[in-house]
Amino acid sequence: MVEPGNARLTIGRQCELLGLSRSAYYYRRQAESEEDLLLLRLIDEEYTRHPFYGTRRLADWLGRQGQAVGRDRMRSLMRRLGIAAIYPKRHLSLADAQHKKYPYLLAGLTIEGPDHVWCSDITYIRLRGGFVYLTAVMDWHSRYVLSWDLSITLDTDFCLAALERALQGARPRIFNTDQGSQFSSESFTGRLKEAEVQISMDGKGRAFDNIMIERLWRSVKYEEVYLKDYASVAACRRDLASYFEFYNRERRHQGLECRTPWEVYQTGG
Repeated sequence: MVEPGNARLTIGRQCELLGLSRSAYYYRRQAESEEDLLLLRLIDEEYTRHPFYGTRRLADWLGRQGQAVGRDRMRSLMRRLGIAAIYPKRHLSLADAQHKKYPYLLAGLTIEGPDHVWCSDITYIRLRGGFVYLTAVMDWHSRYVLSWDLSITLDTDFCLAALERALQGARPRIFNTDQGSQFSSESFTGRLKEAEVQISMDGKGRAFDNIMIERLWRSVKYEEVYLKDYASVAACRRDLASYFEFYNRERRHQGLECRTPWEVYQTGG
């Protein structure tokens, strides 16, 4: 990991090589208790299975697993996961009242092909002794994952880094996200405007406005995360890189007529 006394590489350069933002390096999270880590894992798995569950149903379900948790503590745990208690929508990126919100542009829109609409979101990824956050940029038409990044904090930097990498290869006409502070920040929306991309944001509390990337998170968790026990951020990054390569170039989708996202993205079909 980062070595503060390294004479050859600055902290900034080491963070860049490790895929960490400088803010993530300087951030020090309070150690998670074994009990909380277990509860966070259980809640994450059950919420992924039943995303319409709120505090009451999740607390009842945990009780049946022998983990008695009051609703107040359940609310606290769900806030740490970034899970909404009312809507079937993950709110890892919480809205900022001072940031400008943009209208939802996808209602009734026919997606014409690759690079017409891109979307992005954030989800929770568990590690052996804690957790990190994952963001991805995905082409809506082909489901091709153009870029992704990890962070130990919910800052804007890692979302912007993923956007920058995606824009190196192509540019969409529309970019859709939720109304979270990361995506509505001036740095993020400013970069989209600079690239002459139309900005679209989910309606508040609308669970399925960004449905394609919600389906991606379900695949990532059931086909990769829940099968692993990542010992470190580096191990998580390495294995996710392998998974996204598989997802893009080998995993065939019924919704894509049994083609891979890469095949559809490249051919435009």
